[in-house]
Amino acid sequence: MDANEMESQQQKAAGEDDFRHTSTAGLNKFTLLCALLASTNSILLGYDIGVMSGAVLFIKENLKITSVQVEILVGSLNVLSLVGSLASGKTSDYIGRRYTIVLAAATFLVGALLMGFAPSFPLLLAGRIVAGIGVGYSLMIAPLYTAEISPAMKRGFLTSLPEVFIVSGILLGYIVNFSLSAVPAIAIGIGVTAMPESPRWLVMKGRTDEAKRLNLDSEIMKAAAMDLGEATSSNHNDWRGQGVWKELLLNPSKPVCRIIIAAIGINFFMQASGNDAVIYYCPEVFKDAGIQDKRQLFGVNVIMGVAKATFVLISAVYLDRFGRRPLLLLGSIGMAVSLAVLGMGSKFLQHSETKPLWAIIVCIIAVCADVSFFSIGLGPIAWVYSSEIFPLRLRAQGTGLAISVNRLVSGVMSMTFLTISEKITFGGMFFVLSGIMVVATLFFFYFVPETKNKSLEEVWALFEDKDRTGDDKRGMQMREM
Repeated sequence: MDANEMESQQQKAAGEDDFRHTSTAGLNKFTLLCALLASTNSILLGYDIGVMSGAVLFIKENLKITSVQVEILVGSLNVLSLVGSLASGKTSDYIGRRYTIVLAAATFLVGALLMGFAPSFPLLLAGRIVAGIGVGYSLMIAPLYTAEISPAMKRGFLTSLPEVFIVSGILLGYIVNFSLSAVPAIAIGIGVTAMPESPRWLVMKGRTDEAKRLNLDSEIMKAAAMDLGEATSSNHNDWRGQGVWKELLLNPSKPVCRIIIAAIGINFFMQASGNDAVIYYCPEVFKDAGIQDKRQLFGVNVIMGVAKATFVLISAVYLDRFGRRPLLLLGSIGMAVSLAVLGMGSKFLQHSETKPLWAIIVCIIAVCADVSFFSIGLGPIAWVYSSEIFPLRLRAQGTGLAISVNRLVSGVMSMTFLTISEKITFGGMFFVLSGIMVVATLFFFYFVPETKNKSLEEVWALFEDKDRTGDDKRGMQMREM
């Protein structure tokens, strides 16, 4: 080994020591500001959910539409958001994370204006379709950008902020209408001007000098630079995400297969839990349970929203302390139990002529428990996990693929919830959802490893073959990047 090689290894070891030190440092305020601005994009989906949940009953009466049309109206945004999710990965690799956030806000703005001034069902549907594409973009890019600028010790908290803003949007949507939907989108578009580009994206594009000038935690630069090495040489300056779909779907390595299974699985169960549908149709559920007064139905919505907001904040604060797996398993088990209780309460009310108050209260508590456990586990952790387990080269498009599954399942649930419930009753539907969460708990236990306090580059090792040597692991990592 010559002197240059020895010096290189010493510098690398020193860099790794510095990297470990910075991972335990306090949170950079500029990083927090950037994460907050990026996550604000996610308020758009929550805002829509809140508005639609409160407006469903009025829209059905005022526009004289059927339950099927209501399902189409509600589910269209979720189904079309998968288009945005699929396109967002390639887009962000091509134009960067920052400008993809701008594109998401602009697309939603157009849809929000259409919804706000729509005088009829067709125009309202058109607005939701356009807004859905913007939502798809925002759901992928917000946690991805945040994960790429966050230090490992704080990544769980920062990357769960999109879910915090989704819940905040739900509460905001309960008290305002479509006409104000454009305000968050405009605010996001202005706020993005203060945000830097993702340093990992810059390094991936070979623009290391620009990345070094960013005022972010030194951990980010060192981790990305050490991990990519020669992969960010000049021949990668024009890389725009080409070849990633082949690596993900046509010829994936075993570690990539495991990552895809984990990412798609957690996103599938996030929406198969029925959380979005329960929120959208909560007024319908409790109207069937015996609450006819619209103000009381609105009150149930607000109570549920407050419970959801409270527990998502608790989860965000403790996610980096307790880890992803414990909170995910706690949340899924709690949802399974809550949905089973809700199913029993709904069945009792279905066969009761008097609709006793205690049974209605039990159902309200069960609904609040269901959304609270969702906010502890699947709600924030699905976004965190999806954005942190893919290697850098595959991260944007892999995350987009996983979230497109999320949006597809959300759309299917939203567009079939009422129809299926009419066939098997709301109680029967909640029993089905409870069973799904039992299966989800088993999946999380066996297929979702812990990623707490690991850099994005270290997470890759969790999915590698256990019998490989350290050198083999590093070699595979470099090839996959």
